[in-house]
Amino acid sequence: MRIEESRILIVGLGLIGGSLAAALRRSGFAGEGREIVACDPDAGEIERGIAMGLIERGGTRLAPLVEGCSLIVLAVPVLAMRGVMDELAGWLERAAPGVVITDVGSTKATLREAARSAFGRMPTNLVLGHPIAGSEKSGVAAANAELYVGHKVILTPQADTDPDALARVRALWVATGAEVLEMEIERHDQVLARTSHLPHLLAFSLVDTLARQDERLEIFRYAAGGFRDFTRIAGSDPVMWRDIFIANRDAVLEALDDFEGGVARLRRAVEAGDTDAMLATFDRASHARHYFESLLNQTSYQAEYQMQPHGNLRYRVSPGGGVSGRIRVPGDKSISHRSIMLGALAEGVTEVKGFLEGEDSLATLQAFREMGVAIEGPHQGRVTIHGVGMRGLKAPSGPLYVGNAGTAMRLFAGLLAGQAFDTELTGDASLTKRPMGRVADPLREMGAVIETAEGGRPPLKIKGGQRLTGIAYDMPMASAQVKSCLLLAGLYAEGETRVREPAPTRDHTERMLAGFGYAVQRDGNTCWLTGGGKLIAAPIDVPSDISSATFFLVAAAISPGSDLVLEHVGINPTRIGVINILQLMGADLHLENQREVGGEPVADLHIRYAPLKGIDIPVEQVPLAIDEFPALFVAAANAEGVTRLRGAGELRVKESDRLQAMANGLTVLGVENRLHEDGIDIVGGGPEDGPNYGGGHIDSLGDHRIAMAFAIAALRASSEIIIDDCANVATSFPGFIDLARRVGLVLEEAQEVS
Repeated sequence: MRIEESRILIVGLGLIGGSLAAALRRSGFAGEGREIVACDPDAGEIERGIAMGLIERGGTRLAPLVEGCSLIVLAVPVLAMRGVMDELAGWLERAAPGVVITDVGSTKATLREAARSAFGRMPTNLVLGHPIAGSEKSGVAAANAELYVGHKVILTPQADTDPDALARVRALWVATGAEVLEMEIERHDQVLARTSHLPHLLAFSLVDTLARQDERLEIFRYAAGGFRDFTRIAGSDPVMWRDIFIANRDAVLEALDDFEGGVARLRRAVEAGDTDAMLATFDRASHARHYFESLLNQTSYQAEYQMQPHGNLRYRVSPGGGVSGRIRVPGDKSISHRSIMLGALAEGVTEVKGFLEGEDSLATLQAFREMGVAIEGPHQGRVTIHGVGMRGLKAPSGPLYVGNAGTAMRLFAGLLAGQAFDTELTGDASLTKRPMGRVADPLREMGAVIETAEGGRPPLKIKGGQRLTGIAYDMPMASAQVKSCLLLAGLYAEGETRVREPAPTRDHTERMLAGFGYAVQRDGNTCWLTGGGKLIAAPIDVPSDISSATFFLVAAAISPGSDLVLEHVGINPTRIGVINILQLMGADLHLENQREVGGEPVADLHIRYAPLKGIDIPVEQVPLAIDEFPALFVAAANAEGVTRLRGAGELRVKESDRLQAMANGLTVLGVENRLHEDGIDIVGGGPEDGPNYGGGHIDSLGDHRIAMAFAIAALRASSEIIIDDCANVATSFPGFIDLARRVGLVLEEAQEVS
């Protein structure tokens, strides 16, 4: 984006103004009749700016410098802006058309009022802006051409702001390397009061308090890095910050009130020795720091938490490789979600082992922290939840963000429908496209008040304080998430909540409720419970996720010479469709060391290579393997004959339209397939010991299961398979790459920075 200005005037040649001039010089704004001039009350600063090559000329008086300028940047302290605007008011009336004015002040409402007073109105060619960058240093000598690179600049245009003026100011900041955003003035002042102004106020106060104590020399001598990092900003320009606090007084005071309330609560916890309250605050803050940073960077929480590189992740998988060894895949995501939810609502402390430290589960964990639950961990799969009881949750301060976790959103809807406070559930771009009417509609029948976006999609706005009544609900389609949602709402409902499912679905919720001492009845395809009971904390050992194990089951099933054992895998009868289907296809798959852990059956799965054959997948197995079909499609591509799937329309409303996504990818590889509305036919075959299809470039559409399925497909490809948009694998399977390499896949990852 090229800057078309002829002459730029910077009023105030300090750190911000000087760095702007330096950045413009670096971007190539010089010569050919274009110049940068500056005005500053300190003649010495003008001389330095000229000597540094930042400006062509300047002076201490504004009037001689404004003529011929096409863009004026006001970079003086906030309280000095009104005086500068008064000087400009008379000149602006006779200035050549097309002149644009902008500023760099960190408060906007005050400047808007100053402009109205000076100009008699808010000029349409005045674009208020704020670069969120700076340093504790000051003056033009500290000018830094890189100061704005990668930083945000917020513009606050009015409804009648001239679009050309807005575009030119945007171009100015883009040239410096900044990211330009737009925001309403009032919102800007509220946000900056909390994220910038309040931290500076606290730093000034802390350093001043300690500096006035008798032992101040010893305090500062032994101050560690944390103290230095926090108080560095106390070295900032006092005059500038005095002006900011006065100009944005109301928003700063509101932020200070919130902070003082938090400090008071923490002080009471320390005085009372309330370890749970302290832990809740510290743990919530610690994890929120990583969590919200990941949202801002649009990266996975897992990547941020483990300080991994950011960006779009691409897999490059070379053809061939064997599969052998013994591995244990991460914990079951469905059980991990439920362990946090029920542990938070239980009375007492719940210890969880084997917790899945993936994106979705961590989002659930963070949501409960925001509702006041003290949670320790996760640390190597161990989580300690200090339950608050059925009525102990507190209103979160804002929407609960659950990332890409459809399970979390649907289960939360039922749980939150029975709370006394209002909540809003939101998620990432993928989740906001997924249907939520299937849980909202029956919850409304129970008395819940829920608003959804168009088409019954997120966000969900749930009204608290509603009287829920149990219902008997016949599910139109099999869904463990809908069933679990209604059972969780039933905990808070009067009377009995009964759910009848048209086909068996996973029963983790019923099993775990029973493990926490809550009676759940079942007769055939109907389960029910009575509201008003309580949950008692109990230990949970999360089995390995059969959905994650599936990728390696299929990898071994299609690779000649394979011999693999997957340890401690959950074999809940409502989840073993993949085992049944693979065995029907001829897989050499056996269950060993079967046992029960925490109410859930587990086993070691031993699989060796054997030629597969295509089958018509039994309809009754479809709901038992709904999440495993992307990997099973790869098995079908390597099976002799045709594999036919029907009754799987649910696959079209997962993280992606998985039927379409897999069909597209198989076509890229050269695998013949025919797509149907509720299923697919896949024509497999090929030599037993050679490649069965080609390589190619696959778009996973950000769907973790699509990405992992095509990674294992490379075992029987004739050439490399490249898979884009793989960062979301962390949502369900952290450590997938390491395990894949350990058993024999040749897989590389690369950051594709957008």
